[in-house]
Amino acid sequence: MARHRQIEFIGDSNTVGYGNLSTSRDCTWDQIRRSTNADVSYGALAARKLNADYQLNAISGLGMVRNYNGGSPDVTYRTFYDRALLNTPGDVWQNPGTWRPQLVVVNLGTNDFSTAVNPGEPWTPDTLAAAYRTAYGEFLQKLRARYGAATTFVAVGHGQFADHVQQVVKARADAGDNKVRYWYLDGSGLDFSGCHWHYSAHDDRLIADRLTSFVAGLPLRW
Repeated sequence: MARHRQIEFIGDSNTVGYGNLSTSRDCTWDQIRRSTNADVSYGALAARKLNADYQLNAISGLGMVRNYNGGSPDVTYRTFYDRALLNTPGDVWQNPGTWRPQLVVVNLGTNDFSTAVNPGEPWTPDTLAAAYRTAYGEFLQKLRARYGAATTFVAVGHGQFADHVQQVVKARADAGDNKVRYWYLDGSGLDFSGCHWHYSAHDDRLIADRLTSFVAGLPLRW
């Protein structure tokens, strides 16, 4: 039976649960596939704690404007967000009208900033940061148009992009959108023992606990 509460999680491999059941940080692609379990990712765990139905709309390796190590420069996460069939350009997922999340959690930026800009990429550190902030603001506006004024957005910041996310949230507030909240993902106690230094299942549990506590303090009407 469908729950009244609905949460959408938007992100990259950290949201996917990439290699979170691995017993080693060194993984082959086959080991990654076998040890990735989205059902014990922080989003899935948080949704269960909050008694909510959820969607994980996350793709490993993609960023808001730049992908991991500058790969596949002709696409970004935003290229695929609208699609139901990811490999079909122009495809658009048709909301049946039953998906109306009261909460959307966005965690994008690790791939944009975790690797240095390579020679030949069209970025400097400053232009990359500016493009990221602009694209993030536009993406939040797109989500606002999709889900309406009642939905609360949580913009997750950590590592090198935390300050940029804070600036985006402030800009939204200055523009009159008071339902965009910044959440700093506290990395203390995380072991990053999943494949390729991703979150482990232990880390996902810690993050879910911290996110659940933060969400519990939001004025959500659900």
